[in-house]
Amino acid sequence: MRSTTHRLGMTSKPTAVSERLTIWLSQLPHLAVSFRQVVHSILSELVGVTRQQPCSEGSDGLEFICWNGEVVRQAFIIDACDREVIAWSVVSGAGTSGSDVRDMMLMAVERRFGTRRAPEPIEMLSDNGSPYTARETRTFARQLGLKPCFTPVRSPQSNGMAEAFVHRFKRDYVRLGPLPDAKAVLKLIGS
Repeated sequence: MRSTTHRLGMTSKPTAVSERLTIWLSQLPHLAVSFRQVVHSILSELVGVTRQQPCSEGSDGLEFICWNGEVVRQAFIIDACDREVIAWSVVSGAGTSGSDVRDMMLMAVERRFGTRRAPEPIEMLSDNGSPYTARETRTFARQLGLKPCFTPVRSPQSNGMAEAFVHRFKRDYVRLGPLPDAKAVLKLIGS
């Protein structure tokens, strides 16, 4: 199988990932495949990375429409060292709030470091959305040992890892997955 080289010398195997995900998704009614397992598989096959300290985290969000017209919004945080989604929030009928983002930040720090504070400052890259730029969120991030960083306005490619995940998630999961209504989607994602 041919690999392609992307910016920063990372290699990906989109065909193998897409094939495996298609097989998993076709078996979803019969398997209890969690969102975390699907995401981890996609990201671990995208790039093989050795952990370097300190590292950063990236965050972004996406929304999609269920078959019945309900809108589901999801936000997530990716550990940039091992390309793993370590925290996420999913809501239906509302937007992602600052409180949702702060809960994700705490979950990410606890999962990554096993404590409520990073041992050294870790950059937390996100867009300029109001849940991320709110004073409470920025203050809370610093209390957790995160250094809030924001992409330039209208420059989503600056948070390339998160944007790549959004693209692949929509292409490989949303397009192929069963999305009858928000309740079913929330159950599949494991909110």
